[in-house]
Formats: sequence, structure tokens, C-alpha cells
Amino acid sequence: MNEWKKWPIKKILQKDFPANLKQVTPLPEKLFYRGEWDNKLFKNVLAVVGSRRITRYGKEIIEKMMPEIVARKTTVVSGFMYGVDSEAHWECLEMGGKTIAVLGNGLDYLYPAENDKLYTKILETGGLVISEYEKDFKATTWTFPQRNRIVSGLSTVGILIIEAGIKSGSLITAKLGMGQKKQILAIPGPINSKTSEGTNWLIKSGAARIVTEPNDIFEDKIQMPNQESLFKDYSNLSDLERNIIDILENEAVGVDEICQKIKKPISEVSTTLSMMMIKDLIMETDGEFYIS
Repeated sequence: MNEWKKWPIKKILQKDFPANLKQVTPLPEKLFYRGEWDNKLFKNVLAVVGSRRITRYGKEIIEKMMPEIVARKTTVVSGFMYGVDSEAHWECLEMGGKTIAVLGNGLDYLYPAENDKLYTKILETGGLVISEYEKDFKATTWTFPQRNRIVSGLSTVGILIIEAGIKSGSLITAKLGMGQKKQILAIPGPINSKTSEGTNWLIKSGAARIVTEPNDIFEDKIQMPNQESLFKDYSNLSDLERNIIDILENEAVGVDEICQKIKKPISEVSTTLSMMMIKDLIMETDGEFYIS
């Protein structure tokens, strides 16, 4: 436990901050950090922020976006909290990328406690964990919004918001980013989802650019997809496959409920579900199936 404490805490002064960070107001006099301070980390930086109550949809979005982000040698900066922050850090690392965590507390105070392994992994892979607070300083309600100005300040590519309530800290980060002349990017979400109210509002108000594909983060021009790719090919479905698609159109359902609705044995349904996943017609998470 706490292997990250093997890395010494170092200090960097204002004069040596990355150029983008010097736009932050109020500007910290110094930053404390663990890891190796490499200026290459700050060349292409995307801030990824969002709800602490991440949904399956939010996780899928991060999985979809991260390969392109890492492929473009873009550092991911986020706030190390549970939810979207932690998922973004972890997925970036899984893809072989580098990430920077900005804490709302001192570097010797682990919060949240479950991010012990994440802290170590960030350092092992050449990333940074930074804070403006003394090493034993504990997080308070005001330190997280204050930390957000550093998250947004470090970004060069933009600030990507994935799931956010209408009164969330992520909207504070977006507002700070606007003041810093950063590009605000937002993922649209279901109109009946509380965790998408903030992102949908940013898009609707014109404050953020809509992102539905990884390239939208980096390209100003929105590409029209190949028309054939807009629709799944359901022309060659078996009767059982078509019945399953009809069931999954409105909600995710477990295999037992599918069997009850179509009155087929579980062995037959399970085999069909496996084949449908191979054909990319459906997906499965936590024992529930849904249309991909």
C-alpha cells in the first residue's frame, strides 16, 4: 500500500510553469508534484472531466474516445476523483498514454482512498500527480473548485466534459476554461438523464462544441460518416435474433428475462446472444444485454 510515497515530493515555481498554466487566476506561487516534470507532457493536453456518478454510458464514451486521444500523443489531465476523473486516468493508462492528476489536497493525503493503485500507476508510467497544497493538507469543499482552474489551465487541446449535472463542478471547470479562452467540448447524453443535463445545456447554449466521435476533439470540421455505416444490417437476422433485437430496443435486459419473454431455453438463447455479440449487434455489461 502507498507505494507512491517512494517518489519524492518536488516543487516547481511560477517562472517554470508551462505557458498555458500562467494564464490561471489566481496563479499559484508554486506547485508540488510527484513524478518527473517533463515539458513534453504539457505540449498537447486534453482536460477530461465529468460526473462523480459515472454511468455505463459515460464509461463507454471514455472507452470510445481514449484510443484516438492516446494515439495523438495527447496527455490527459483530470482531477483524480472517483467517477469520470478516475475512469479517464485509468483508460488513458490502459491505452499506453500519460496522464496528469491534479489533487484538491496535499500529495501525502490520499483521497479518495480507493485510488491508491491509480496514484502509483500514474507515476510508474511517467505521469505526474500535482497539487498547490502542502503535503498533509486535507481536502475541503472549496479546494476542489479551486483545483479546477489548474485542470483547465493545463489544457491546450480543450476541455472535454463527459456527463455533468446542471450544478456540477464540471460546469465550474467549463466556466473557468471559457475565461481562459479554452475550447469547451461536451458529450451529448440522454435528455432524461440527470448526469447529462449539464453537458446538453452547454451544447444547446452554444458554450461547448458537440463531440460524438473521437476526431471531433481534434478537428474543427465535422466529418459526415459513410452513409452505409449509419445503420446496422438487420436484413439477415434469424427469427430468434430479430425477437431479441425487438426486446432490447427500449432497455437493457438480462438473459433470464429474455428467455421468459420469448419462451426459449436458456442454452439456445445464450448461444444466440454470443453470436450476436460477435457480429457486433449487441453488447453486454454486468449481465445485461443492449443494442450496440
